[in-house]
Amino acid sequence: MKYFKGSFFFTIICLFLAAFLGYNATGTSTGALSTVLICAILGVLEVSLSFDNAVVNATVLKDMNHIWRGRFLTWGMLIAVFGMRLLFPLIIVGIAAHLDPVAALDLAIKQPEKYAEILSGAHIGIMGFGGSFLALVGLKFFFDAEKDIHWITFIENQLAKFSKLEAIEIVIVLLAIFGMSKLLPEAEALTFIISGIFGIITFIAVEAIGTMLEAEDATTTVAKAGLGAFLYLEVLDASFSFDGVIGAFALSTNLFVIVLGLGIGAMFVRSLTIMLVELDTLTKYRYLEHGAFWAILALSGLMFVSVSHEVPEVVTGLIGAACILLALLSSICWNKKHPEEESKN
Repeated sequence: MKYFKGSFFFTIICLFLAAFLGYNATGTSTGALSTVLICAILGVLEVSLSFDNAVVNATVLKDMNHIWRGRFLTWGMLIAVFGMRLLFPLIIVGIAAHLDPVAALDLAIKQPEKYAEILSGAHIGIMGFGGSFLALVGLKFFFDAEKDIHWITFIENQLAKFSKLEAIEIVIVLLAIFGMSKLLPEAEALTFIISGIFGIITFIAVEAIGTMLEAEDATTTVAKAGLGAFLYLEVLDASFSFDGVIGAFALSTNLFVIVLGLGIGAMFVRSLTIMLVELDTLTKYRYLEHGAFWAILALSGLMFVSVSHEVPEVVTGLIGAACILLALLSSICWNKKHPEEESKN
């Protein structure tokens, strides 16, 4: 539990603020309690939808030093809560409605239903960007000739072989974007294609920044490599959060209640990430990482599909959880069959 002390403290503060918002809006204790409940539900949903995010974060964080791990938990938390959950939706609404961020915030406070409607209207562009970025994250993991541990062997073996083809993952994502765009009206198809391409560009840019930082002088390599990984984690977190931010409006149209609820979930995900790293969980359960990346590919596919067909959030959460659970069970079975290998870990 030591890894979650900060998360529980943060949760208490957020629920207290939620109670204040609820009471201020309704003037009743019932309204305050209802708002607290909504906030708590949003937190639980965020954790359930982002468990695979925690596992993937751990794969990156395990190679970072303690200083950057701490920054991920502090600076990264501020970026996740106030950047992704507050500023990002305001920017999206501002672009869609041709408003400056202050006017968008005023709209969120005074006309929350209209604010939610505008944000939901940007669904196609958001899903195109997030889906393409996550698809590249997942495909990069499997298109790796140096990867010698395979979970779903008959598939992952073949994918590793295709890694010899330069930029094959980008080609696959571009074909997926083109294919999905054919199912959309012309205007929406253009939006989807452009946002998808920007998702690809963002992935390439983040990878390039990390590569350039690692290539610097050896005396600053550790710090700069930590910065590159930090940037990668923040973009990854943003991509995972898109569906949660939009779906949260089904429970509340109050921007600040949504920020508090999703912030609780984001804090627990970060604490879970730190726990996975410090307990060396990914080494002890050899297929857990694979399950997380399969969950990422499933999420990116569902994000693409959602532009033409409604996909309930419960489906997204269950598929991700199923991938993680199956990978964990497979890892446990492998450990039982190879106790000598487990003891080495």
